[in-house]
Amino acid sequence: MSSIIVLIFLLDLFYTVGTLSGVSQQAGLLQTDGSVPRAGRAFFSDALGTVFGSLCGTSTVTSYIESAAGVNAGARTGLANLATGTLFLMALFFEPLIRMVSGGVATAGEVRLYPVIAPALIVVGFFMVKNVKEIPWSAPGEVIPAFLTLVMMPLTFSITDGMAFGFIAYVVLKTVQGKAREIPLLIFACSLLFLLRYLILI
Repeated sequence: MSSIIVLIFLLDLFYTVGTLSGVSQQAGLLQTDGSVPRAGRAFFSDALGTVFGSLCGTSTVTSYIESAAGVNAGARTGLANLATGTLFLMALFFEPLIRMVSGGVATAGEVRLYPVIAPALIVVGFFMVKNVKEIPWSAPGEVIPAFLTLVMMPLTFSITDGMAFGFIAYVVLKTVQGKAREIPLLIFACSLLFLLRYLILI
């Protein structure tokens, strides 16, 4: 039971870390050291939403990478979030109609396609791909983990899994290069937890 709680915690934590970092960079809000301003408040509100959502029996309530589309349109203060929340509340009354349009299309092999959602995600990806210019392309120890993160996110349909591959690859490469002392303790610990997660799943 405790291992399940740890896994769920890791999934939610790193999904939120990835989303907040990506959206903050898109909005130009990252500080010079790469940290997210007032991150504690953002994590607290995300955790509160997760707990409240689980008590209500819904899927995980968390920050979403699709917010990059709103940020690109000029959203900065949180007013866009209130408007989105209001529209979601209104959508509850039109759920049967919305399900007809966005409920997905079943295909062979039990795969569901979501033609309504796909264009929005493509636009979000377009907005966020410009951030790859910040990667130090001349340093293999930095580039390979970043590349694995970029590639594994769409292949696994998970921000968390993409980050897990990047974290693990970073630690392995730094160790092989003889630069293990440069690895921050937090990254090393997270990489170990991710590795244990995959070993448990096997």
